[in-house]
Amino acid sequence: MKKPLYIIALLCIVLILLFASCGPSKALMISQTKVETLQKEIANTRNQLNDCNTKIESMFQDKAALQTQNALEQDDLKDINTESEMTIANQANRLKNLQEMINSQKSIMTNLQNSIAEALMNYSADELSVYIKDGNVYVSLAEKLLYKSGSDVVDPKGREALASLAKVLNGTKDIRVLIEGHTDSIPMRSKQFEDNWELSTARANSIVRILTSDFGFDPNRITASGRSQFHPVKPNDTPEGRAANRRTEVILSPDLKELYTILYQ
Repeated sequence: MKKPLYIIALLCIVLILLFASCGPSKALMISQTKVETLQKEIANTRNQLNDCNTKIESMFQDKAALQTQNALEQDDLKDINTESEMTIANQANRLKNLQEMINSQKSIMTNLQNSIAEALMNYSADELSVYIKDGNVYVSLAEKLLYKSGSDVVDPKGREALASLAKVLNGTKDIRVLIEGHTDSIPMRSKQFEDNWELSTARANSIVRILTSDFGFDPNRITASGRSQFHPVKPNDTPEGRAANRRTEVILSPDLKELYTILYQ
């Protein structure tokens, strides 16, 4: 009986030792697993922290870049504002100069009109008229003052009127002169002139020759033009209307070079 008991005791001891050795091994494995899990979590957290730090650094860099860009844009805006202010000031100055020039031209033409009207005051309204139109001074000379019907030869009374006009014109500066011949609508044909075009042009040329050759007006400042019947001032269906249309106009225009310089500078 003692031997089996001994064997049983021995087996018990062995089993106890086995169970004792197994217990700590499993706990250790569990602990190691937890450690490994914690280590992974720590590594992940560190990675996330690094990502956050990287993003924060990138955000700071973007902020700095935005601040730099904003500063550049503010400088550009200041430059644009300064340039705009200069442009507005220049435009205002140009407009002021332009207005002064226009007022000066108006004054010159008004004075010229008055001077011519005074020089020709001895002639009646049905012989000539002096007026301003579109900024130009017009001296409209009726056919009855200058020519016989169908002729381009200026009568003595007409030459006297042109002499008075030339005295005023020769005292002007920066004034250009256009002589326009006009007829009524009745067709004409003679040995000298084929039609109203030739007659109106010949009459304008006669005035130009008298003003330049006889009275010394500068040929560089005068032009002749014939306009035939196509620019009437009154209907051609009455004798009075046709008489008004048979005229020669002396058109005085200011020199606009300075005005153009201001406009296109």
